[in-house]
Amino acid sequence: MNTSFYCHSPALVALRVFAGLLGITLLVLSASAGKKFDESKLEFIDNGMIKLGVSPDLGGAITYLSKSGRDKNVINNHDWGRQIQMSFFGGPVPYEERGQKPKKHWAHIGWNPIQAGDDYGNGSQIVEFTKKEMSLYVKCIPKQWPLNNIPGECTYESFVELKGNTVEVRCRLVNARSDKTQYPGRHQELPAVYTNGEYYRLMTYRGNKPFTGDKLARIPKKVGGGFPWKYWLATENWAALVNDHDWGLGIYKPNNSLFIGGFAGKEGRGGTHDSPTGYIAPLHTEILDHNITYEYDYSLILGSLDEIRGYALEQAKGTMPPDWKFASDRQHWRYEANGGKGADAGWPIKGHLQLDLGKPCIAAISPPVLWQAKEAPMLFIEAAFKTERKEGMVAWTNYEADGHNPGFKAENQLRFDIIGDGKLRTYQVDLKSTPTYLGALSYLMVKPVIEPDQGGWVKIKGIRLGK
Repeated sequence: MNTSFYCHSPALVALRVFAGLLGITLLVLSASAGKKFDESKLEFIDNGMIKLGVSPDLGGAITYLSKSGRDKNVINNHDWGRQIQMSFFGGPVPYEERGQKPKKHWAHIGWNPIQAGDDYGNGSQIVEFTKKEMSLYVKCIPKQWPLNNIPGECTYESFVELKGNTVEVRCRLVNARSDKTQYPGRHQELPAVYTNGEYYRLMTYRGNKPFTGDKLARIPKKVGGGFPWKYWLATENWAALVNDHDWGLGIYKPNNSLFIGGFAGKEGRGGTHDSPTGYIAPLHTEILDHNITYEYDYSLILGSLDEIRGYALEQAKGTMPPDWKFASDRQHWRYEANGGKGADAGWPIKGHLQLDLGKPCIAAISPPVLWQAKEAPMLFIEAAFKTERKEGMVAWTNYEADGHNPGFKAENQLRFDIIGDGKLRTYQVDLKSTPTYLGALSYLMVKPVIEPDQGGWVKIKGIRLGK
């Protein structure tokens, strides 16, 4: 990875995030393909509008969703890498355990426990399950996808509740890894959603005028072979896979713009155990520490395209400029440095992000989020610096609809003065003083110092864009 721009070079730099997504299962034949779980064991909840089922054989992954009274499942179960399920990625790459090595086509995946089971057809173990009339809770020990019957050193929890035609879900990862290395951030599927072949039209909003009723976009199926999915910025935080009548399944994830998805196989046909499938996953790029507890929420909406978008608009608060407070988590920020050694002081986060300024070209990169320059002419960084250096730098990217790989141009940067006495201050950076700070923007980068300083550190309490 070329991070020289952060030190000296005026060249454009694209920050590439290594992400091995479950969607790659479509390119190879999984050993779990064609295996059918015992559908008589499914645990169902039904509120009179929608009916949801989870499989005790597959770690409590969501394997069934339909209208009430209509036995037509929209969820794809062709192999154990489909369903609607939790999935996380980390290092090392490749991941080996107990003498097992992944097959060559899985070597890039790395550490990848998934809720349903593994590539060999072994289901994940449920360790706790409760069900009420409209809700259920499941806790499982997931399996390492590329290995044979190897449990992850972690637990997954899902809290599922039916409300009208929606499914409200809260998920929790609790890591207890023996490998205490802090690996670089990777894309995480939050969650992975797979639908049947009938629901092949991938719809979303990815423009720069969200929540205004602006025209929707269809993400077309990729052709020509290779990786089947596309990335985009879903600036209303939702996407849907619908049929020819604009009816299907949508997912809304609050404050989450980066999505991946698409369709693979014959469009418009295929049932729950057939290969054709649509895919959606909201993504964040996350560092998963050996001892992290990581939680996220999402909503599934079963209905018309208008109903799906309407739900998202109802939940949204509009496009306020970002305000990141690092009280107890990283707020989806990640790090880059020369040699890929960007890291912080580790989990738990105790009121700030602490970075080692001795790392060459250390930089913190925000998650993608749409903001308008005119609404946020100033940047406020609440931080304490302990360093001999006198300057830091910030940079930003112009909004691009498919901007999953941010490129920071030399003209989109601004240096600011810092005081290295270790005291907490709020630094105000006048972004509007730069002629290129205009229009719709989507990523922010903060480089605490221009040159490394061995023994130096910074503690960042918050970062805010505004006036």
